[in-house]
Amino acid sequence: MTIDEMREQPITDFLHKLGFSAKRRRGSEVWFSAPYRSDSTPSFCVNTTKNLWNDFGLGKGGDIFALAGEIIHTNDFMAQAKYIADVNNSPVEHSEPPRYEAVPAEPQFTDVSVQPLCHPALLGYLCERGIPADTAKTNCMEVHYRLKDKSYFAVGFKNESGGYEIRNRFFKGSIPPKDVSLVRHGSTTVNVYEGFMDFLSGLTLGYGRTEDNLVLNSVANKGKAYRHLDGYETIKCWLDNDKAGCQCLETLQKRYGDRVKDFSVVFRPCKDVNDYLQEQLKNKRQTKSKLKL
Repeated sequence: MTIDEMREQPITDFLHKLGFSAKRRRGSEVWFSAPYRSDSTPSFCVNTTKNLWNDFGLGKGGDIFALAGEIIHTNDFMAQAKYIADVNNSPVEHSEPPRYEAVPAEPQFTDVSVQPLCHPALLGYLCERGIPADTAKTNCMEVHYRLKDKSYFAVGFKNESGGYEIRNRFFKGSIPPKDVSLVRHGSTTVNVYEGFMDFLSGLTLGYGRTEDNLVLNSVANKGKAYRHLDGYETIKCWLDNDKAGCQCLETLQKRYGDRVKDFSVVFRPCKDVNDYLQEQLKNKRQTKSKLKL
C-alpha cells in the first residue's frame, strides 16, 4: 500500500475497519464517537468530500495520517503510515514523508458573540440537568455563533485560553482554543472535574463552593492542567467512573502522590457527578410524592 493510496483511503472506511460505526450523516458530514477518547456524544466529524476529519471536542483535525497519530499518540509520519497499513493488512512501500503540512480543518465557528446567560431555552436545558439558574448564570455565559451559514446559541463555559465549551440540547462541542478552566477562590485545595456540567453539579450538591475548581474540559487536557495543579496542597478528583476517568486519576496519582484524593466513590455507581445529581433529585421527588399520598 503506497503513501498516496493511504492518503486517498476514505477515513470513514478506515474507521469502520477499526470497528467504529457512524452515528449520523448530514450531507457530506459523517459523525462518529471519537476513536481515541471517551466521547458519549458524537463530536468527531468526517467530511467525505475533502476526506478530512474534525474533532469538535478537542479542536483538532486533519487527514488520515493525523488521525492515526492521534490514535497511537505519535507525530512520527512513518509510524502513522505503518499503523494505517497494519489496519489494512498491507505492508508499507517505502516512501518519503510528504513535504507539506497536513491540511488543517477549516474554521467551523464564525460571528461568535458572548453575553450574560439568560435565554429561557438554555436555562430550561440546564434545569433538566439539575442545575439551578443562579449557579449557571454565575459560572457560564450565553454564546451565539454561526456554523455552516446557520445561527445557533448555547451555554458557554470559558477556558484559560479564551475558548469556550458549548452545550445545548442538541450539540456538544468547543470553540477553540481548547484548554482547561480554573475557577479561583484563593484556596490551597482544588477540585478537578472532567467537564463543566459536572463542576456545576458539584456546586449544586454543595461541593467545593469555597475551594478552587479546575475543569479539564476533556481528560486529553490533563497535561495542560499540570501548570495549575502543581501549586495545590490537596487535589480532589471527581473524575468519571469509566476507563478514561480511571486512567486520568492514575496519571495524576503518579505525578502528585498522596496529594490526590479520589472522590469518585461519592457518586458511585453513577458514571459522573451530573448523573448522581439527577439521581438525587429524582429520589427527592419520589419521596415527596409518597409523603403527599
